[in-house]
Amino acid sequence: MNNWHREPAPSSGQTSLADIAVEAGVSVSTVSRIANGDLGRASAATVAKVQRLIAERGYRPNPVGRSLRGGDSRLVAMLAPNLDNPAMAAIAASTEAALRAVGYVMILCDTHDRPDLQDEYLRAMRSRFAEGFIVVSAVASPELEASLDRREPIVFVNRRNPYGGGPFIGIDNRRAGADAADHLLACGVRAPAVIHPAELSSTIRERVEGFIDRLEERRPGLCVRRYDGPGGNHLDCGYAAAKRLTAEGGWPDGVLCPSDLMAYGLFRAAGEQGVRIPDECCPVGIDDNDLNDWIAPWLSSIKIPYRHFGDAIVTSLRDLRAGSSVGEVLLPHKLIRRRSGGETIEN
Repeated sequence: MNNWHREPAPSSGQTSLADIAVEAGVSVSTVSRIANGDLGRASAATVAKVQRLIAERGYRPNPVGRSLRGGDSRLVAMLAPNLDNPAMAAIAASTEAALRAVGYVMILCDTHDRPDLQDEYLRAMRSRFAEGFIVVSAVASPELEASLDRREPIVFVNRRNPYGGGPFIGIDNRRAGADAADHLLACGVRAPAVIHPAELSSTIRERVEGFIDRLEERRPGLCVRRYDGPGGNHLDCGYAAAKRLTAEGGWPDGVLCPSDLMAYGLFRAAGEQGVRIPDECCPVGIDDNDLNDWIAPWLSSIKIPYRHFGDAIVTSLRDLRAGSSVGEVLLPHKLIRRRSGGETIEN
């Protein structure tokens, strides 16, 4: 990674701390603290004004340039939502190991899928001289858009750049959904359904659309019941969606759960109603996180190679910093079939 370091984009003019302070009507020390991530000693209005001026004027503390030129910070920031999700934790662990192997330290920030937290962490990590950003499951936000306009090195993971373009690491989610449909048809499912969160991310939408499109292709006219569920996490969403599904038409004989956590929620709802999984209802998940071998021997799932994400992310970030053209990297997925007794078969 010796070629990682690239000069930051030139700032507009010779803006200084003093210039920002005069325009904001505050002291230089206040601007300095906010620029360096200390946001607790000024009002929210002052913080917002100073941060806006810093972004608009393109101000960068002098040590940032020295740090990026000399490689002194050795810091990379990962912003990811919902780190209690095993998939997010697996991506973070893989990336931390890959960065550590080449002499970098990763700082991990949980955005909770909130644009305001994503922006707060982008600003805070920039002030700590982060040399690059890895944004997992990004959402559109003002600071992200500004960071892209400044051509800061950002690699998107799991969800594509909401503003289009740029490096992306993930899988072919439409194909994963189609493979899930093929699996259920091979299992003899005749009345399939799909559940998903009420608020659809681009990743989940692609999986659901791939699933439905393949069923329509192979079984024209087949009715696919579709229900969403509210909740702050996929466990709650899966449980709520399964309850709606069964209340409004009974249990299907097969169902796509576009994440393993949603399948766990469905499993709980089935247990409460005395429905045997997978004998009476065959679910298929997407993730195949490491917990499945321990707690979900009933769940067939599309395995996403999260353990290999880290190397692909570091390679993309290195190439981006070196000024190379960086596009999408789609890693291969595969179906892991599980039988009632816990036997697994890889496709």
